[in-house]
Amino acid sequence: MALVRGCGYFGMPVIGLISLGFMEMPIGKSTNIATEAVTFSESGGIRYLHFGSDLIQGAMRLNDPDEIYLDYNQQMMAWLLFLESRPGLQVAQLGLGTGALAKFQYRYCPAVKTTAIELNPAVIIAARTMFYLPDDDRRLQVKQIDALEFVLASANAEQYDALQVDLYDVAAEGPVLSSLEFYRACYGVLRSPGVMTVNLFSQHSSFKRNLKNICRAFHDRVLLFPESHDCNAVAIAFKGPHIYAEWKSIKKRAQLIQEKTGLVTSAWAKGLRNANARQELALEI
Repeated sequence: MALVRGCGYFGMPVIGLISLGFMEMPIGKSTNIATEAVTFSESGGIRYLHFGSDLIQGAMRLNDPDEIYLDYNQQMMAWLLFLESRPGLQVAQLGLGTGALAKFQYRYCPAVKTTAIELNPAVIIAARTMFYLPDDDRRLQVKQIDALEFVLASANAEQYDALQVDLYDVAAEGPVLSSLEFYRACYGVLRSPGVMTVNLFSQHSSFKRNLKNICRAFHDRVLLFPESHDCNAVAIAFKGPHIYAEWKSIKKRAQLIQEKTGLVTSAWAKGLRNANARQELALEI
């Protein structure tokens, strides 16, 4: 989600629509309303994803489909600072959007398996047809399932090394799942060591509630990136051993990621250092 009430971008003319009608969900799931229509717009060589409004839910550069275009989306890849992209590593993504994270990991982290969770079938169709998400294979699997149901399933306990959470609906007024129960379940699906990144909307009342529940679920082992120009703030939460790293090592790691993948990471170390208390001398959490 990248446009909410005065932050970031303004809408462009709609160029397409995918609507699969209504799908009633049981009480307690991520949504109890109709499946949201998915629309698209284009401007300046960028294709945008919308959920039937001007609010931007994702974007792709047409001449570089595997690039992560939006700043906050790039920060959702911060698990690369702390985990090696190695055979057997598994990443779960809650909320598919344009598939930007899945596509990036598919291209630049070939040893990693990505499991993307998306409730809305129209979003899955859009990711495949309009944003060029690859078909499922041994490295990528897309599941049409409720995110809360996924993290609560006992079969998923301690199965994933990294978790990327970006769950917004048409209103885009904070994540649709924000309870302590949800974030404790997120903690539960992670192995040790494990890293979760979460897209939060810093200019909404849900921000403090989400951050409080993430901190409680992850035993106060949480860092924040500075707010981006589109009012998103990405949180990083940790499970496992204590982490101590000098900032020059973090900066060096970020530079290596940028050199290998093109991901713009040059400001990550400085941003994390300045945005979080008691991190002046080293990253310690």
